[in-house]
Order: sequence, then structure tokens, then C-alpha cells
Amino acid sequence: MPDPIKKVTLKNGTVRYRTVVDAGRDENGKRIQITITKDTKKEAIAERSRIQHQRSAGVLILPSKITLGEWLDEWLEFKRRDVEETTIRTYRLALVHIYDRIGHVRLQELTEDQVKDCIDDVVAKGRRKGGQAGTRLAVSTAEGVLTRLKEALGRAVVRKLIPTSPAQFVRVSLADKKTDKRERPKVKPWSVAEVQRFIAGIERDRLHPALLLSLMGFRPAEVVGLRWEYLDLKLATLEIARTRTMIGNVKVLEKDAKTAAGERVLPLPGPVLDALKKFRARQAREKLAAGEGYTDSGYVVVDQLGMPRNTRHLREHAYRLMRELEMRQVRLYDARHSCLSYLANSGVPDHILAAWAGHTNASFTKRKYVHVDVEDMRAAATAWDSFHGGDQKDPV
Repeated sequence: MPDPIKKVTLKNGTVRYRTVVDAGRDENGKRIQITITKDTKKEAIAERSRIQHQRSAGVLILPSKITLGEWLDEWLEFKRRDVEETTIRTYRLALVHIYDRIGHVRLQELTEDQVKDCIDDVVAKGRRKGGQAGTRLAVSTAEGVLTRLKEALGRAVVRKLIPTSPAQFVRVSLADKKTDKRERPKVKPWSVAEVQRFIAGIERDRLHPALLLSLMGFRPAEVVGLRWEYLDLKLATLEIARTRTMIGNVKVLEKDAKTAAGERVLPLPGPVLDALKKFRARQAREKLAAGEGYTDSGYVVVDQLGMPRNTRHLREHAYRLMRELEMRQVRLYDARHSCLSYLANSGVPDHILAAWAGHTNASFTKRKYVHVDVEDMRAAATAWDSFHGGDQKDPV
């Protein structure tokens, strides 16, 4: 058997040792061969042995010139099988920071330090819009960017493009987290008292029923996607089956519920049922008054001419009412936190809470949406009275 290691003498007289190793076939069935050139025969033999061993073990990483940016493009195409187009858009917007900073780096040359420095820079000056462009980005946003990058690099490991993910152990620094906490305090969701004050103040508003639905734990896209056919006003039930979400705050996309768990049938509280019945009757009068100018869209949340409202319309309408009532402005989506916290603090079991929210995981619902307000702990403070001797008589 001929020696697979060939001695090569370069023009300048330097001696090298070269061998060609069969590395299998690519996705198109084309034979793959790797050429190895080393300073010594021993090094060439060792490298040839390593490649053959890794190939037989199924862990061989073939050389590739693909850049990180090119791989992210491939990963986003792969993700289209699993997520909605709106989610792909969100992922791409998050990864813009990665494309801009290190997208040109070859995937197989990407280091942990490059990823770490990139994330530090994203936090320090990652804002891209408005007069604050180039200033600090919220840590939560940077963590979202890092999460997407880790997922993409994890997939590259599975595809044997890289042996390990250089982002695996990268975190947003503790110093940045502390700065973010100090300089960017989170907006607290409404308390139960604030929710109740808002409800009392919007009783005569035309979109009163839609806002009530927003204040019982539904996503805004679920509220505006609700059709009358999904309501049974006799049985007092409501089915969440479709949503109407926004792409770029401009284009409306109607699609199935966010997840299988998001498709759910829920009972309607009495006040909400009454409000919906009145709204149905009001829409019938508006249709009669408008005549041919009315569009019978079938949606619950429509204007006086039957045209469906979207999440932006509902949000701006709610903000206007908040200003009129001189209340703190919070997102309707944040009201979802308040409502689910109220249910949890009222003793609703975890599995019912998750089903109401449209989640499959009860622990996720409680971790993400349930918050304990100081007033929620008042009973605990009262309990300490006995512990500290508040109810005990002085000894004689």
C-alpha cells in the first residue's frame, strides 16, 4: 500500500508533508476530500488520523468559509418551518445588531470574546432609532438578541458546522444589569385598584366591551381578532381561535391563535356578557343607520361603519381614555399581568390560570405574569401581629 503522506519540496527549498483524506460526501452526493499540509510527517499522520477518527465517530467538522451573517440567513429560513412570519421579523430585527457588528466573521473563526464584546457594545450603544440612536439599549432587549444568537449557533453545532457554540457561556454583564435597573426602572402594571378605576371610568365608552376583554387577561391581538361567531351569548362562552396582529405597526396579519394552548373556550363574567349584548344591539342600530355604507365584517371590535379595528387603534383609544381619566399610561398588554396576578392572588389554581392565559406551562404563567403588590401582602403583615405577640395579654 502506497504511503498516503507525500513529501513536497517548495520552490524555496522548504520541505512539507502533504496528504489527502476522504471526508465522505456532501448533501448533493459530491465526494469531499481534505488536503492536509504540515511541517513534519509526524504532524501530517496525526492530523490524518484525527480526521479519520472524527469521521468514523460522526463528529467531523469540515472546513467552511460561511460567515456568521450567512449562517443567520440560513437559520432564519429554517425557523420559518416552526414560527409565524411576525416572529421571523422580530428575530431578524433583533439580529440586526449581530449582522452589523460581527456578521462578517467566518462562523468557524468566531470566538467567545468576539460574542462577548459584541453584546457589551449592543448594551452600551445599541439604540437605532430617534434622537437617542447610539445610546444604551435595554438589557432585556440585549438578552433577547443574545438568546436568538445562542439558538442560531446551537443549530450550527447540530449541523456540524462548529464543534461548540462560542456564545454558550456569554451573559450580559452584572454591571450592565445594575446600570439598567438604576437608569431604566420598569413600568409597573396597574394595581387592582387602578384597573377597577379604569373600568368604572369607561362604562359609557363605545368600545367598553373590547376594553373589558383586554382587562380579563386576553392579548390585544386576540381581542381585535374576535368574531361574533366565536361568542355564545346564551351559554356565556367565548372562543379564542384567531388573532389579528400587526407587522411593523402598519400591516395587519390575521392568523391562528399563537399556540395550540392559545385556542381555548372560556366562560364570560356577567358584566362582560352584559356589555357584549349591549354592543351587539348597538352595532345592529349602527348598521341600520348606515345602510349600504356599512361593512358587515363579522368582527366584534369594529367602528360605526363595521370596519374592524386593529391593535394600534385599540391601544391609541385606550391611551386617550387613560389621559382623560388622569391615570398612569400602561400598555393594554401589561394589563394582562394585572389581571392574571389578580386571579392568582384570588386563589385560582395554577392549571386554570395557565389555561385562561393560553399557556401550556403553569410555572411560566406565574413566573412571567403574576406579580405580588405590597397590598397583596397585607394579610401576611397582619399574620405577623400574632407572631410578635400583638394578640397576647401581658403576663400578670
